[in-house]
Amino acid sequence: MATAEFRFYEELNDFLAPERRKRAFFHRCARAATVKNAIESLGVPHTEVEVILVNGESVDFSQIVREGDRVAVFPRFETFDVRPLLRLREAPLREARFVADSHLGGLARLLRMLGYDTLYSNHLDDDEIIDISAREGRIILTRDRELLKRKEVTHGCFVHALKAEAQFAEIVDRLQLSGGARPFALCLHCNLPLKPVEKAAVLEHLPPMVREHYERFCTCEGCGRIYWEGSHWDRMWQRLRAAVPELKGMESARTRTGDLG
Repeated sequence: MATAEFRFYEELNDFLAPERRKRAFFHRCARAATVKNAIESLGVPHTEVEVILVNGESVDFSQIVREGDRVAVFPRFETFDVRPLLRLREAPLREARFVADSHLGGLARLLRMLGYDTLYSNHLDDDEIIDISAREGRIILTRDRELLKRKEVTHGCFVHALKAEAQFAEIVDRLQLSGGARPFALCLHCNLPLKPVEKAAVLEHLPPMVREHYERFCTCEGCGRIYWEGSHWDRMWQRLRAAVPELKGMESARTRTGDLG
């Protein structure tokens, strides 16, 4: 067994016991423990970690912890270039796509509203979520840190907030999603792309007031729902802009929607 000094930075401290936050502390590791084993034994999922320095040298998760090592653990960096250091995933995902666990339905709906492909179902178990993530290149969103500790998981994000609106703001900020936003491009119910449709093609499905006042419509080929500039459109925009200020002033005519229900 080896005793090493650990120091975790920024939001990684949220996973630690209060007496270990924002300070260096000593931790006795299991025999032949890797830094991944040690970090996760302290409560931090490996998916939250971007760079590890042992005695000032960048290492990967397989590094064995030795007596007297000084281990510094960093989350994702946003403000400076860490390319000279060893990043812990083979390659970043080309696009941000998500699979959310069963407790994050509200967050999934808001991400879809912003235009991000987000799979969600109450019926997905952990093994299915991991399989989908690996097969389709999706980031796992969860509040279950044990799920993110699974060795098969390469891209995941622990959601700290409890309420959907706060979760949404947290994920948009942490993963810098504002740049790829395409508001109202996806069906909020089944996650498929919306397609413009002529009013005449859906006329018989519209309530009388909608027939009279609206001209632009989109439809989802998966569930058949019809969308237009409904009365709650402004409320949806307000929810998005609260988390993504960059959306203010965005040209929205192409994507304005309302929901037939």
